[in-house]
Amino acid sequence: MNPSNITLLVLYYSRNGSTRTLAECIAQGIESVPGCDARLRTVPAVSSVTEATAPAIPDAGAPYVELADLEQCAGLALGSPTRFGNMAAAMKYFWDGTAAQWLSGTLCGKPACVFTSTGSLHGGQESTLLSMMLPLLHHGMLIQGLPYTHPELMTTASGGGPYGATHWAGANGNKTISRDTRHLAIALGQRLASTATKLQK
Repeated sequence: MNPSNITLLVLYYSRNGSTRTLAECIAQGIESVPGCDARLRTVPAVSSVTEATAPAIPDAGAPYVELADLEQCAGLALGSPTRFGNMAAAMKYFWDGTAAQWLSGTLCGKPACVFTSTGSLHGGQESTLLSMMLPLLHHGMLIQGLPYTHPELMTTASGGGPYGATHWAGANGNKTISRDTRHLAIALGQRLASTATKLQK
């Protein structure tokens, strides 16, 4: 990482790896923009068993997010698998704990985008993307989508829409990310980084 570069936070939750792969594609897009670095972070799972604990460091993937990551980022890409047309509880739990950052305007005026993966073809991808936009709007973030200047949006059968990058993972999470989906996720990262760069000037 170049210390003079701006940092874009890619924050995600993933159970079977599909949302994580989308996050990595978005990070690739961010880092293709000169002067931009991606910081991949995740959130711990939540449990209905009160004595359950998560390790301080995840067994695999990105480190857990810290509130300082929100302060240090110039923009945010937020991703979660779909849970009945909504973001996963683990991601919602994280955002429920950001009242101090909301009050202080930590994220106000920074660009943001959203992405999701779901097991079923019509499993609420768009409503999940919209649900993730809500806390970002309350934080005063500037929401970015994918414009139809990307021709893949007119032809894809595997994910992606104007609200953000999506992936249809299949019931067992075994559908690999298609070329169109990968391209759209990278493009979303590029758009986020380019906007953040312009806002720094």
